[in-house]
Order: sequence, then C-alpha cells, then structure tokens
Amino acid sequence: MCGRFTITHPDEAIARLFDAVIGNDLPPVPRFNVCPTTQVAVVTSDGGARRLRAMRWGFIPSWYKAPNDGPLIINARSDTVAVKPAFREAVRSRRCIVPATGFYEWETVEGRKLPWYFSRVDGEPMAFAGIWQRWGEMDTVAIVSTEAGPGMAGLHHREAVVLERGDWPLWLGEAGHGAAVLMKPSAEGVLRCHRVDVRVNSNRAEGRS
Repeated sequence: MCGRFTITHPDEAIARLFDAVIGNDLPPVPRFNVCPTTQVAVVTSDGGARRLRAMRWGFIPSWYKAPNDGPLIINARSDTVAVKPAFREAVRSRRCIVPATGFYEWETVEGRKLPWYFSRVDGEPMAFAGIWQRWGEMDTVAIVSTEAGPGMAGLHHREAVVLERGDWPLWLGEAGHGAAVLMKPSAEGVLRCHRVDVRVNSNRAEGRS
C-alpha cells in the first residue's frame, strides 16, 4: 500500500502549514505520480526547529552496502516498526512527516488494475507518518502503514498513517513520548476517493489523471 502519491501544493504553502524552513534541494512540484526511489519533501524537527527537506523515498538500513543490497523498503508496518532491527532506532528518534495531496490505491476488476485516488475530505494536505535513516551521504524515508480504516472502502487491508494537525508535535518528537498511539487508521469521514485514469498505473505517467 501507499506505493504512489501526489504532491501538488507549492513548497511555500507546505512550509507555512508546518511552520518549517524550506530547504534548497526540494524536488519540483506539482507532482501527480510520486514513485519510490525518487526524492520527496519531508518535514523533520530538531530541537523544535522544523525543516522541509528532500529525502529518497526508500528506506536504506544501515547495514546495506548499496541501495539495492536488499528489498526496496517504502513502508514500515506499525505493528513491527518498534522491534524490527531496520526501524526500531528510527521510530524512536528519527520520525518525520511526508506531506502529500493524495495517494493512489488499486482494485482488480476482471483482471484489470483500476486505480482510485484518495484525498482528505476537508481538502487539506495529508501528513503521512514517516521514519528516516541516514545512509552514506543520503537521507532516506519510509512511510508508516497500519490496518485500513473505513475510508479505504475495502480496497486494501492497509493504509498509510495519516496524522492530524494536533498530533504533529508528538510524532515529530516535540511533545514528549507516546507517539505509538498515533499509528492508527484514519477515522471515518477523513478520506474520500474517486476513480482515475489507468494511465497512472505506469510509474512513468505524468500530469493530471
């Protein structure tokens, strides 16, 4: 799940929303088909000072000798993130937020993969819970996933953890401990979805779908 998403809000708007300083290495926007291994904009906090900066979507554990030395890790499961060696230190001390406008999910109908597009009902940007890892000279990120909530409408059994605004300080480590309680499905009425063009099935597709 959450293998493709969009980010169409300008960097300045996202920085204002999160009260973050904009980095000088952010990928261009709008992006209608953000794919794994590409650069994404991520919000981090260090001592309460937030930054919007670029990371590679695809978490690389510290023991990998090369980025392709093992499976591509784009998601981290909420039920095991605290105990898996690849993630346990990151979820304790390197949590982040991945802003998005929406994400895609697919259903199979008569052998065809048909995409749906999910966004927030209130029209606000999404804030995916993320964890990050420094590997060599590169920062890498994974999106935390959990069991699907009612907004997924049975399309998939898992979804990305979508953080509400009031929970951002706790997830970013600014409001003490106890962030584990935030790794839960979206509540009913948070997400909406509609069918989009099958062109988005290709990771090379660009433009609105």
